Amino acid sequence: MTDISSTTSGLLTREAQHTLQRHRDILQDYSQEFKKTQNNLRSRREREELLQAVRGEIDSSKTALNRRMDLYMKEHDHIKASERLVDEQIAIAIETKENLVNQRFAFKKIQSRVNDITSRFPALNNLISKINVKKRKDSIIIGTVIGTCIFLLMMYSLR
Repeated sequence: MTDISSTTSGLLTREAQHTLQRHRDILQDYSQEFKKTQNNLRSRREREELLQAVRGEIDSSKTALNRRMDLYMKEHDHIKASERLVDEQIAIAIETKENLVNQRFAFKKIQSRVNDITSRFPALNNLISKINVKKRKDSIIIGTVIGTCIFLLMMYSLR
């Protein structure tokens, strides 16, 4: 438009020159407004890109934090489970101890009754001691027989 106006400036009338000048001013205003709008759009786009980058960093830090929290929660659950298992083992040990104490009292009671019976009946005590002597003799004889058999087997295997 500026090319046309400069080449035809001598040929145009005053009214046409005024119209042409008016159109130049409007073109200049629109060009300035276009550049201003273009700059605004560019700055908004840059701002959006910057905000997207910041949002991405925030989201990645949140996911890293969430992963870390998940790991901590899993570790906490494992510790709780281990603690529960240890508590169960302690309860079993306490119960076993109580059962052993009860058995000890029962055996003490039985031993005291047997002692009472043997003290009342000396013949019974004599009989029990003879039975024990017989058991010892039998154990010695069986041990000797087994030892002799093993010795003979070793002698046989070495030949």
